[in-house]
Amino acid sequence: MSINLIEIEKIRRASYLNLLLIGDEDEKMVKSYINEGALFTIVYEKKEIGVVQCLMDEKKATVEVKNISLKEAYRGKGIGSKVIKKLQVLYERNQYSKMIVGTADSSLENIAFYKKAGFYESGVKKNFFLQYVPPIYENGLQAIDMIMFEKILKSRSD
Repeated sequence: MSINLIEIEKIRRASYLNLLLIGDEDEKMVKSYINEGALFTIVYEKKEIGVVQCLMDEKKATVEVKNISLKEAYRGKGIGSKVIKKLQVLYERNQYSKMIVGTADSSLENIAFYKKAGFYESGVKKNFFLQYVPPIYENGLQAIDMIMFEKILKSRSD
């Protein structure tokens, strides 16, 4: 399974809004960060099947996976795990020491995904999703808190 990540120039990012909305349903929120950091299209079998956006904090040597979105037909096939591994290699090579990600407390599949990918729970942003209009419901639960996860990266000089 060949997965490629191709960085999208800022001038073209708005055309990826619908894909970003798969991973973050609040358009106002997505528009607040769409032009920050690095946005990659996920290419599988020569098709664009999703996007992943990362925000880098060079002072803290931390990269945040802000949004990862796959079209529904491509979920559950190990593609998301391969994307995380590619990002890990990329940012380790660039001397980042930690990768962080947040997901809703109602996103049970996402929580399991990040734990399987080697992330550990590192904190909670209380009431984060109460600002979303309309409210988000998943698995019969309203999204209220953002659960934060992190993964330590190895620098290539180790």
